[in-house]
Amino acid sequence: MHLHILGICGTFMGGIAALARASGHKVTGCDRNVYPPMSTQLAALGIDLIEGYGADQLALEPDVFVIGNALSRGNPLVEAILDSGRPYESGPDWLARNVLGDRWVLAVAGTHGKTTTSSLLAWVLEHAGLDPGFLVGGVPLDFQVSARLGTGRHFVVEADEYDTAFFDKRAKFVHYRPRTAILNNLEHDHADIYPDVPSIQRQFHLLLRMMPGNGRLVVNARDRHLAEVLEMGCWTPIERYSIDAGVTADWQLVPGDAGYGHIEIRQGARSVGAVDWSMFGRHNAENALAAFVAARHAGVEEQVALEALSRFGGVRRRLELRGDVDGVRVYDDFAHHPTAIRNTLDGVRRRQVNGRVIAVLEPRSNTMKLGAHKAALADSLRSADRVFIYQSPEVKWDVAEAMRPLGATAVVQTDLELLTTALAVEARPGDQLVLMSNGSFGGLHERLLAALRERAAPEHR
Repeated sequence: MHLHILGICGTFMGGIAALARASGHKVTGCDRNVYPPMSTQLAALGIDLIEGYGADQLALEPDVFVIGNALSRGNPLVEAILDSGRPYESGPDWLARNVLGDRWVLAVAGTHGKTTTSSLLAWVLEHAGLDPGFLVGGVPLDFQVSARLGTGRHFVVEADEYDTAFFDKRAKFVHYRPRTAILNNLEHDHADIYPDVPSIQRQFHLLLRMMPGNGRLVVNARDRHLAEVLEMGCWTPIERYSIDAGVTADWQLVPGDAGYGHIEIRQGARSVGAVDWSMFGRHNAENALAAFVAARHAGVEEQVALEALSRFGGVRRRLELRGDVDGVRVYDDFAHHPTAIRNTLDGVRRRQVNGRVIAVLEPRSNTMKLGAHKAALADSLRSADRVFIYQSPEVKWDVAEAMRPLGATAVVQTDLELLTTALAVEARPGDQLVLMSNGSFGGLHERLLAALRERAAPEHR
């Protein structure tokens, strides 16, 4: 079968392409603004990419067009497909029908932590020798790919609540019908799709209605929005977990240090064991606990799971160290929601001994562009010693006004070159610069590292 994938360079649709290729299908695709890591992954798979969405792509005559949710009515190729009567479907529907049908599906849902938790869960299953398939919204460093078919029974999928396609406005995750599901948390996000929290909760309720009675829900016990979803109806056994000592839960995590580099997992009064790992931050520890409980339901022995967590290598673009120049460390992180921004900076702050934490943010997500989180943004950045915000032309609300509570700590810049120069001048040995965006940030990471190397060159000393 020949699939032509529209929006192929998104992490999800690129994963669909990889799975289809591994299943023996011919795959082509198209997109705009192509950049790594997905573009390099697709090239390595030998998948031909077309820039743009020209109607002339009908001439490829694929068996089916698989249309990503970034595409909408008015797109020339979408209109040509509809006018021609050619077959088309969504990525989640293709995945459910062609990959997930006979697998033990483990889905990871929630506003924050889906990619890291999915990567952790896939790695634990891999370490246990189960050779799982997976599709996650990032690149786990232990696998170096975002999707894999696997030969085992289990398949881990990042269960996104974003809508499926222009012709199917349900959440992606309603297609997956998992046997094991993690519900990490639930906050308002995707303001371009969901007007409020109850509208998202209704989608989570649909997910629960599809869970089997012999499955398992692994739920964050401290999240009140998830508790409200469960009250709407639940027919599947629940295991609750918490990182807070004062919250009643089946599973608890006890930190051994301020940075959560040493953690102990407990089931009631029983100490299951401890993990020493390279990850840091409260949010990552919570993700690890959820993955542990879900893997246990899938049959992984507890000590094997603990050992796997201790060897977890992380995820690209989740506090990924991009470079260290003259003692200035530059991190890349995907955070784009106030809660995720706060958690990321808290994790860095807890591990920081000397020097400053400098936050560099691009408000790029659709929700950020709409200004839905502008009232909470300054507070989410408050733990940073300095804050730099890049306001692109697509952000129409007054970012400087939103940053006013931070006073002279925050700087808003509308030019990437000037921002690069300002950061290079500001940074000093021992500083941790955390660059946060859900896009490429205009290549700021490499621009900044190049500027720091130039500054550190002998002739500039």
